[in-house]
Amino acid sequence: MYGFQPSESFGPDVAGRYDDSPRGDEGAAADLLAQLAGDGAALEFAIGTGRMALPLAHRGVRVEGIELSRSMVDVLRSKPGGAALNVTVGDMTSVHTGKRYEVVYLVFNTIFNLLTQDDQVRCFENAVGHLTDTGVFLVEAAVPSAWLPTHSYASPERVDLDAVTLDVCTYDPATQILDENHVHISKDEGIRFGPISCRLTWPSELDLMARLAGLRLADRWGGWHRQPYTGKGMHVSTYRRA
Repeated sequence: MYGFQPSESFGPDVAGRYDDSPRGDEGAAADLLAQLAGDGAALEFAIGTGRMALPLAHRGVRVEGIELSRSMVDVLRSKPGGAALNVTVGDMTSVHTGKRYEVVYLVFNTIFNLLTQDDQVRCFENAVGHLTDTGVFLVEAAVPSAWLPTHSYASPERVDLDAVTLDVCTYDPATQILDENHVHISKDEGIRFGPISCRLTWPSELDLMARLAGLRLADRWGGWHRQPYTGKGMHVSTYRRA
């Protein structure tokens, strides 16, 4: 996307409305992560506003995070319990907290926010550097086919009496980059754009990245309730040391 800067895509405006549309599966995700963590600690790559970390911390898990956007961290700090979480501001492909964790996790399609294969591989390598010997790296993401009906499309996300939100996308199969803009048109608010670029990655490619980093696929489920993976919709994948 011409002019798009990933490091600036989660500024104050986005951070301020990031929690307006929760997915609804945060509780189930926190339950599974708490089971995997056991008595150990957890590290969230791209902790954001704490939408996942805070429910996990409420389940008794010590949670820390890495986050590139200071604006997202500011929102996290404003929430009950948010100030108690240790957050390292920086790039999840390279920043190290100096600690080891039983679970490192990257959820809600955030692996796609890394726009090159090399950066995605470095993310796996950084996860390995944070894991205990028995630790697990968990990645949750959509299966790309669920996002790609065609190479370009526009579809309504929400239609109200005085407002509409459109999802406008183009996809480059050579780079695997999906350029997406959420266009909100409102009688009272005018037009608001929400641009984002993603590098879509198939589960099989993630498995190869894991092998390069010294990990192996342990489990792959079709959701947070450990339902069977069918190759459609989403996947929750866990990796352990090879």
